[in-house]
This record gives sequence, C-alpha cells and structure tokens, in this order.
Amino acid sequence: MKQLFYISFCVLLAACGSKETEKKETVTKTDNTVTLTDAQLKNANLQTGNAERKRVSSLLKVNGQIDVPPQNLVSISFPLGGYLKSTKLLPGMQVSKSEPIAVMEDQQYIQLQQDYLSAKAKQTYLEHDYNRQKELNQSKASSDKVFQQSEADYKCNSINVKAFAEKLRLIGIIPESLNENSISRSVNVYAPITGFVSKVNVNIGKYVNPVDVLFEIVNPSDIHLRLAVFEKDINQLSVGQKVVAYAANNPDKKYDCEIILIGKDIAIDRSIDVHCHFKQFDKSLVPGMYMIGTIEVQNKEDWVIPEDAVVRYENKTLVFLVNSQNQFELIPVITGAVENGFVQINLESDYDLNNKSIVIKNAYTLLMKMKNTD
Repeated sequence: MKQLFYISFCVLLAACGSKETEKKETVTKTDNTVTLTDAQLKNANLQTGNAERKRVSSLLKVNGQIDVPPQNLVSISFPLGGYLKSTKLLPGMQVSKSEPIAVMEDQQYIQLQQDYLSAKAKQTYLEHDYNRQKELNQSKASSDKVFQQSEADYKCNSINVKAFAEKLRLIGIIPESLNENSISRSVNVYAPITGFVSKVNVNIGKYVNPVDVLFEIVNPSDIHLRLAVFEKDINQLSVGQKVVAYAANNPDKKYDCEIILIGKDIAIDRSIDVHCHFKQFDKSLVPGMYMIGTIEVQNKEDWVIPEDAVVRYENKTLVFLVNSQNQFELIPVITGAVENGFVQINLESDYDLNNKSIVIKNAYTLLMKMKNTD
C-alpha cells in the first residue's frame, strides 16, 4: 500500500512539473527581449522589414498674420481739421486713387481762400509800385528808403501769396483756378491710393483735429505674410525658402509663399519677424488675418521606418529588433520628421541598423505580450 502511494505521488509531481515547464516555455522574457512560441508567433501575425536610408525633410510650423508694407497702408487725416459734412465710406468698400471720399467744411477754409485772393490782388499793385520806385531811384528822383520799403513790401507779399497757395493745395484746392466767384466753405477729401477701406473712424457732423485719423485704406496688391520664428530656428531659414501657409479657420486652403526678408531684431519673446511674399494674390486674404506657416528646414539622408513600427510606452518611443525567428528586442529610438507614412529615427544606443530586421506591423501586439505577465 505504501509503495502504491509513493508511485502515485511521483506521477502527480511529474505531471505538475510538466505543466510548469510548459507554462514557462510559452513566453520567455527579459527586461527588453521577448521570445514567442511558434503558435504565438503565428497568432501575432507580425510583419518584419528593414529600415531604409531616405532623404527626409522636417517641417517647422510657425504662427503669423497677414501684413502690408507701410506704403500700401494709408491713414487719412485732414491737415486743417474741420467738420465732416458727408461721406459714404464703409469698411470693405473699394475706392480708386483721386476719388472723392468725403466732404469737409469749416469757416477757416473761407478765410484761407480770402487771404490768398487778397494777397494775390495786392501783389499786382505792389509789383507795379516796386518797378516804379526802382526807376525813380535809379534817376535819384526818390530816396533809397522809399525804394527799399517798396521792395520789402513786394517781396513779403510774394511770400504770402506762395504760402497761402501751398495751404490751399494741402486741402485739395487748386490756387490757379480760385477766384472771387469760386470761394467755398467746403472741400473734398480724395483717396490717395487705390484699395479698400479698412477703417472708418468718424461720423457725419463730427469735428476732427488735424491729428485725427478719419479713414484707413489698404492696397492689397502687395500684402505679405509676417511670421514669428523663434531665434533657435532662425539659422535654418534663408531668403528664397518656400513656405506653405493656411488660415487657422480654413486649413484645407493652402497658399504658396517665399521668404523675402528675415528680420534682425529679436522681440521680448525671443522671436524674429520673417516676411514672406504670396505667389498668387487672393482677395480673401485681409491684413491682420491669423495664419499658420510650415517651412521645410531640413533635407538630408537618414534612417526611416514605417510609422506602424514605432510603439510608445511610458513616455518613450521604441521599436522591436528581430534577434532571431522567435526572439525580439525592444530598443528606444528618437523620432524625427514624418513624411509619406515613414518616420525618421535616431538610435539612442549603439545599434547598427544595416541588414537588421525590425517589426513593422502589429508591434503593439508584441508589446502587450511582453508587458502582460498573465
């Protein structure tokens, strides 16, 4: 009886040992390697391949906005001030150069026209008197004092005539066409450039000072994109470099640009202005519009693998190297640019990727088998 019990115990112990051995042979792991059985390898449906050497370019994404050069943005004020009598301008309206855009009126316009015409009329008398005193003085029929006084009056009045004429031109009145029958209390304000109205700061009946801005007009024919690039990236840029821009609210609409100027002044946030010219003008682009620009800043040959080959675990990016048919090694990598389904990688350790196979499909399945002890 004792012999029978001993044999049964040995058989049971052998069976338990066989099951434990079988369980251990299912998955063999170390900290960074995993070995699968043939059955598990078949179920995992892994696909392997080699890393490739390709020319890749990284994209620099920066923010900016639509801008216009100073000569294409005009703030309109009126040099002498006055009351706004009428205007039909609204933001967004198109105007042409020299087109009347508003009417101003004030009593000082009347006074200026009166002073000019009075000085001009007096000029004729003073000119004749000057010439007469000049002849008399040459024959000593009049004293030098009288001649000098006549000369001074004539020249002073000439200065007044020219000064009043320039003031009239300043408010849009042509002096040569002005006479006593054309004096007006109102004058026109003309558009200095062709473009569209961006701002209207006044209303009818309001008194404006010479320093007040009535309207702002933008000529959009030379608008450009102003990007803010941080100083750490500025060395990767150069004049002539291509830029693709899009509006934040319409990312599907792309605009091709080219860098025309790189600023030399660093802002408080350590950014530098980079100015880009649009290859083709679009009326939907207006000054101040927020834009995003992407710039290709690198184009070199490097190791690339399919995006599916990269796994992320505990804030690390990793790939599986194939050590043998059933054994795989997990190694950390540094990822770079992503282009056409491939990702640029740099190895953190001294691994040689030449003729080295990696898992390029279902890598996450392998990671789950490696990390899941159950």
